[in-house]
Amino acid sequence: MKSLHLLFFSPVLAAALLLQDAPLPSPKAIGSGSTTVQQSRKSILVFSATRGFRHASIPDGIKAIQKIGARNNWDITATEDSLVFNAENLKKFHAIVLLNTTGNVFGKNEEAALQQYVRSGGGVAGIHAAADCEYEWPWYNQLIGGYFESHPAIQTASILVKEKHPATAHLGSNWLHKDEWYNYKSVSPAIKVLLELDEKSYQGGKMGSYHPIAWYQDFDGGKMFYTGLGHTSEAYQDEKFLMHVENGIREIMKK
Repeated sequence: MKSLHLLFFSPVLAAALLLQDAPLPSPKAIGSGSTTVQQSRKSILVFSATRGFRHASIPDGIKAIQKIGARNNWDITATEDSLVFNAENLKKFHAIVLLNTTGNVFGKNEEAALQQYVRSGGGVAGIHAAADCEYEWPWYNQLIGGYFESHPAIQTASILVKEKHPATAHLGSNWLHKDEWYNYKSVSPAIKVLLELDEKSYQGGKMGSYHPIAWYQDFDGGKMFYTGLGHTSEAYQDEKFLMHVENGIREIMKK
């Protein structure tokens, strides 16, 4: 009787009570939900071909990037077929990830396609052995920012965070991490260093007080992010490392 009394004396309240029980329209019914999702999707090419040393962690890296893709609504295409590097095909990708590539993995036509992709605003992310690749191609050296020279045994080292950037913002000022630590040669003076190794914290460093291990740059019309971490399978279970990779990829994506 109380409800009937309120409805009788308050038409406004009656309408409110009726609306309270009405189902909300779905995003699809509104007409914006599915369209927004479709427009937000990004396509990432993960390339892991090797013509030199092959990292056993490559499958772990692919799975980790696929998980990153799933939570970001990115479409991940993983391949070792260099023929995907043609100008028409690369247009559909918002970023290219070079995952532990080694040796000369590109032919002349594929080199030209990658150059065109970068020069049209494309983004490239290199992980670990992407620096152990294409030693006879000077443009690639400038793109990645340095070449692998040597490494000591896998061990824990102290990493100094040199710049607050989306790829490093979660790391604090110092990060202890176990990996295979590259020494580099032909390091480009144009790179912007994100992480440096403290060579006093481990054995086998050869670069002294300036030992970059992750960096980024704007290059030849596009963007590049590189991390020297990622040798071990365990690295691809480390959430700090995965956030480092995820945000590095996001920052170089083609708009």
